[in-house]
Amino acid sequence: MGNGTATADLDVALEKHRTELTGYCYRMLGSSFEAEDAVQDTLVRAWRNYEKFEGRSSLRSWLYRIATNVCLDMLSAGSKRARPMDLSEATPLAQAALNPRPDHTWLEPMPDARVLPAVADPAEAAVAKESVRLAFMAALQQLPPKQRAVLILREVLAWKASEVAELLETSVASVNSALQRARATLAERSDAGAEGAVSDPLDEEQQRLLERYVKAFEGYDMTALTALLHEDAIMTMPPFDLWLRGTADITGFMLTIGASCAGSRLVPVQANGLPAFAHYKPDPENGGFTPWAVQVLEISAGRITGFHCFLDTQRWFPLFDLPLRLEAEADQAQQGD
Repeated sequence: MGNGTATADLDVALEKHRTELTGYCYRMLGSSFEAEDAVQDTLVRAWRNYEKFEGRSSLRSWLYRIATNVCLDMLSAGSKRARPMDLSEATPLAQAALNPRPDHTWLEPMPDARVLPAVADPAEAAVAKESVRLAFMAALQQLPPKQRAVLILREVLAWKASEVAELLETSVASVNSALQRARATLAERSDAGAEGAVSDPLDEEQQRLLERYVKAFEGYDMTALTALLHEDAIMTMPPFDLWLRGTADITGFMLTIGASCAGSRLVPVQANGLPAFAHYKPDPENGGFTPWAVQVLEISAGRITGFHCFLDTQRWFPLFDLPLRLEAEADQAQQGD
């Protein structure tokens, strides 16, 4: 009996760390699915090797050590996930073509609930949110894997240099040097804090901006949408490498190649510490609405500066616990009668 109880207790103790470990692995790997795999692998290794865990460190720091090694192994192939604007110049609308690249190319979106543990301290919660935003995540991907681990552990998770040195089995001096180099690389990227203007929770002005955005998008009102977009706003659509800059090209795209999105529905979701929506477009054959994208928005100074549409709905909608179909309102009303 005692052993069964111990096993259950260990399960509970390990499971308590799942969300924060997923956040750590996601920042390291840039992929939602690889992060979840890495955490599963971490917890399995911890389970198998628990008898060797001598309690010299806390269970939490032991789990981080295992997770770091799992991530470093996964990153040894030199894979760097990116956003479309990290790989090419903006395409003028006249030359817009939809060329997909393989899944492993792209930085992936992530539901907040899977990576942001509930914390009582608002300042700590704000740092956690900022550190999963798309621009910061993309900047992290530019760092060599060890520097990435050091920066996340020191700056995001607020570990001491001595704790990080112990985890990476290196010296405090080399941790400090890696942190300096990582900070210098991030400082060169002007957009690493680009969405810093999103307050948490959203202030009234930002809430109103989002309400106007939903109305403009669902009404497919390009004049109203133009008024909400920053003049240099960026639109991306992974897995396609095409990205567009500026209101004319974005709305021009939506009225031509993207015209089938007229009459869409947007459902609010929480992704990457940013305002986001599940985008369902009309299904002309079966009625109702079919999944089209998870949209993640960047906001600055009262305007939308980034409009990122992740199109692989068969992967994203289940990750966000979203239905793969919405009924038309008339059908819902009849069902309610």
